[in-house]
Amino acid sequence: MSADPIVNQPRARKVGRLLKRLAQVLVAVAALAAMLFLSSWRLDWVMAWVYVGTFAVVLTAMTVYQELGNPELVEERSEFKPREGVQTWDVILSAVVRVSLLASYVVAGLDVRFGWKPEIPPAVQIAAFAFGLLGAGLIAWAMAANRYAAVYARIQQERGHVVATTGPYRFVRHPFYVGTITFALMISLALGSPWALISGGLAALLFIVKTAAEDHMLQAGLPGYAEYAQRTRYRLLPGVW
Repeated sequence: MSADPIVNQPRARKVGRLLKRLAQVLVAVAALAAMLFLSSWRLDWVMAWVYVGTFAVVLTAMTVYQELGNPELVEERSEFKPREGVQTWDVILSAVVRVSLLASYVVAGLDVRFGWKPEIPPAVQIAAFAFGLLGAGLIAWAMAANRYAAVYARIQQERGHVVATTGPYRFVRHPFYVGTITFALMISLALGSPWALISGGLAALLFIVKTAAEDHMLQAGLPGYAEYAQRTRYRLLPGVW
């Protein structure tokens, strides 16, 4: 007996969406590899291979997990297109952050190519890579706990936006940005380039600015967030801010 085609249609659509997302992951990994290896003009850069491989595994796992559990968020995050309710300041900040992060890869490659000083010892690179992985893990944890962790800050009324209070949101109000700041700073060191810290540090600074602006927006517009902010006092770093 043949399977009911109507029953199989939703499953086929899910598979199609997942394959589309995995194709986007492949493009992202290829673009990252191109930036690193073309700027360095060498293929024997061990830490770059380690980073590209880890990036591919982590991004694939996060994409599959989110696509199976929260495809609406994946759709919004993958298009990088401001939707209704997104503020102009966030579009500008996010664009500069992306350019800064991409620049850090190119600068790191140029550093390896031309041998700029000072050099970072391998032990420091490995330690920085480990901290960068912790940052990536915190990003994944935050996304799993917050179904509304879109690229651009907005009140997602069409999705029934509610305050995220579980997982890492029990400790700070913006754990996603804690992870991204850690990642931005540590990966520059992991790739062996103190000079890449300039663009990585700019991205981290802009994430702090984005945190402050987004927190103000959420307190003003998202029901229950002001009360949550009173219970969870710190935005990024417990005991500090």
